[in-house]
Amino acid sequence: MHARTLSLAALALALAGCGGDAGANQAAPGAAKGGPGGGPGGPSVTLAASDVASPQRVALEDAIPITGTLEPLERSEVRARTEGDLVGVYVREGEAVRAGQLLALFEEEDQAGERRSADADLAAVRTELGTAQWNLEQTRELFAQGAVPERDVRLAEQQVASARARLTASESRLQSSRRRVGETRVLAPASGVVERRAANPGEHVSRGAALFTLVRGDVLELSAAVPEHRAAGVAAGLPVHFTAGGREFGGRVARVGPSIDPASRAVTVYVRVPNRDGALKAGTFATGRIVARVLDGVLVVPAAALREGREGARPFVYRVVDDKIDVAEVTTGLADEARGVVEIVDGLAEGDRVVVGNVGMLGKGMQVRMAGAGGGREGARPAGGGR
Repeated sequence: MHARTLSLAALALALAGCGGDAGANQAAPGAAKGGPGGGPGGPSVTLAASDVASPQRVALEDAIPITGTLEPLERSEVRARTEGDLVGVYVREGEAVRAGQLLALFEEEDQAGERRSADADLAAVRTELGTAQWNLEQTRELFAQGAVPERDVRLAEQQVASARARLTASESRLQSSRRRVGETRVLAPASGVVERRAANPGEHVSRGAALFTLVRGDVLELSAAVPEHRAAGVAAGLPVHFTAGGREFGGRVARVGPSIDPASRAVTVYVRVPNRDGALKAGTFATGRIVARVLDGVLVVPAAALREGREGARPFVYRVVDDKIDVAEVTTGLADEARGVVEIVDGLAEGDRVVVGNVGMLGKGMQVRMAGAGGGREGARPAGGGR
C-alpha cells in the first residue's frame, strides 16, 4: 500500500510538470514577436545613416524667388535713311559688330554728283564774295576822294551782303549733300550682335525701311514680379542668384517698379546680369532668388524632416532619443528651397538627431536600430548641406 501511494504521488507530480511547460510555451511566441519591428520589448524600426540628420548652424539667405526671361539691355533697329539700291550688305545674323562699323552701302552716284555740284557752287560764291569786298573797298576810297557819289558805296555794300547770303546758302547745301552721301553708308549705331538682317544686295530699299536689328549682349536684363508683401524688402543693388540654361549665374537688382500692379498685386523688379563672355542668350528662361538678407548661425534641418501637425498645431519632427522615437514640436522660420533646409527657431538643439524622409510608420517610444552602426549616433548626417 505504501508503495502504491508513492507511485500515485510521482505520477501527479509528473502531470503537473507537463502542464507548466505547456503554459510557458504558449507565452513565448508573443514575447519573441515583440510587435511590428520584431524587437523583444515593443515595435521597432531600422534606420540607415541617410535616414537621420543632425541640425546644423549655417548662413541662411532670406530670399525671394523670381522667374522671367532674359532680354537684351538694349535693342537697336537700324533703318534706311535714304532711298535707293543696296550695292553691299556686309554682316549676317549672329555676327558681333562695333559702333561705327559699316553694315551696308547704297548706290551713291546721285548723292556724290550733288556733292560735287555743291562744292563747285561754294567755290564760285566765295570768289564772288571776294570780288564784291574788293569793289567795296575801292568804292569807299573813291568816295573819300570825292570821285564817286555815296550811292555807289551803298550799292557796293549791297553786293557784298548778297554774296555773303549766297555763301551761307551754298555752305548749307554742301552740308546737306555731304549728309546725303553719308546716308548711303549704313553704320552700326552701337556695339552689339546682329539679331536680324532684313536686306540683301541689289534690293531697292525705301527710306525708313528696317535693315538690321542689333542687340547688346554683354549685359542682359530680367524683369520679374515680386509679391506685394515682399516688395518692401527689395531695393536696387541687392544680389540675385539664378539658374539659366543649366548654369548658375549672378546679377543685381537694377531698378524696382514705382507702383503695385492692381491686377497681380505685385511689383516689377529689373535684374541686370553681366554677360561679357556671351554664355547667356537673349530669350533664355531663368529662375532665381533675390537675396534680401543673409542670417549667420541659423539652426536648420532638412525640409524632409518636417511633418505636418494636426490642424492648428505646429509642425513636428521625429527625434531619436536614447534609441527611441520621440516627437518634438518645432517653430520654423526661413526656408531655403534651393538647399532643401528650413530654419528651426524653437524645439531642437544642435546635438539632436531627427528622422528624414519617409521611412514608414513611426510612433513615440518605438525602438530605433541603426543599420551597420549598432544604433550609435555616428550614423547621423549633417543637415546644412553647405553651399
